[in-house]
Amino acid sequence: MKNRMLVYILALAVFLIGTIEYIITGIIQMVSSDLHVSTSSTGLLVTTFALSSAIGAPIIIALTINVDRKKLLLSMLLVFIASTFLSFSSFSYEMMLFTRVLQGVSGGIVTVVAMAVATRLVEKDKRGNAIGIILMGLSSSLVLGVPIGTFLSSIIGWRGLFIAAGVLTLIPFIFVFKNVPSIKEKESITIGKQLSVLKNKKVVITVIITLFYISGYSTLFTYLTPFLQGQSNLVIAEISGVLLLAGISSFLGSRVGGLTVDKKGPKFTIFIGLLLQAIMLLLLSLIGGLLSLVGFIAVIMIWMLATWGTSPAQQLYLVTQVPRSPDIGISVNTSFIQFGFALGSALGGYVINISSVLNLGWMGLGFVILALLMATILFAFERASKDLANSNTK
Repeated sequence: MKNRMLVYILALAVFLIGTIEYIITGIIQMVSSDLHVSTSSTGLLVTTFALSSAIGAPIIIALTINVDRKKLLLSMLLVFIASTFLSFSSFSYEMMLFTRVLQGVSGGIVTVVAMAVATRLVEKDKRGNAIGIILMGLSSSLVLGVPIGTFLSSIIGWRGLFIAAGVLTLIPFIFVFKNVPSIKEKESITIGKQLSVLKNKKVVITVIITLFYISGYSTLFTYLTPFLQGQSNLVIAEISGVLLLAGISSFLGSRVGGLTVDKKGPKFTIFIGLLLQAIMLLLLSLIGGLLSLVGFIAVIMIWMLATWGTSPAQQLYLVTQVPRSPDIGISVNTSFIQFGFALGSALGGYVINISSVLNLGWMGLGFVILALLMATILFAFERASKDLANSNTK
């Protein structure tokens, strides 16, 4: 794959952005105490980042679609770096909320544009691999970024952690500045043309699939620790080990998904990924408590691998549907990922309040089955359209 080093550098940028997004969960007590607010209010710093990314990023990407992607990527990296330094001097809760908005919008744009740029830097048959590497940067922020960041915060403080992330982000900034070529659309794309993307039924169904399966993932993963405690006799130290293995599986899933989509195509990868998710959630819900410890952990790992392995295929499928403006397709899908996280975690909390944490698997399974049904409809519709087109040419 050509420009492999550049793709990994873009993945580093996404890794740092993901770490800053999720790190609040690891340092929540430090931030809460320092800003003199409740833990629940501090938790809103995570929500603020996610919603800013989900809403702000696609709007700005749409408005700047004719801007050189290199210039947009560099400017948003600068905004993200500036926001991390601003966090260092944010001594009020309101100011910290403002910096999280800046981080969410700029980070969301960098993530989307990095994937779009990566697909243009590599060979056509390596685009799925490139997207997988970028998403591997995001998943590794959960595996490595959050635990390492949490540890470092105890040494340099949570504010120093943001500064460190900002300084490290200078590395991808410099690499992009020196090595990424100018990337502009060959012809001007109006807002009307961009909105027409949403008239494409296949695009709409695809992002709905994303919303459903990510909601199913978030429903259980957000509360995975109490779920593990309810389904097994694991102690906290053992649960930490399971979470580490789950994180490694998400990391590998992004990589395996990217390689599979290049070899087998997006539709195959999406369908198999969703099917594996459904089977694993069914096993966890139906016989999770009866499985051996090794079997239980294996099911968790396969579920994580299948979930993260589906994402590169979803992103690439959208790129193929809107080849003239892949940024738009990827940004819309990324927004629905963020909405899925918010919806799943909210409904998961509701399930716990009205019933039991052990029922989270059933809720997640319901979402994934909906995604699987939508995927079946999408691919059947596509096949029917191709058959009709072939019959008309005969």
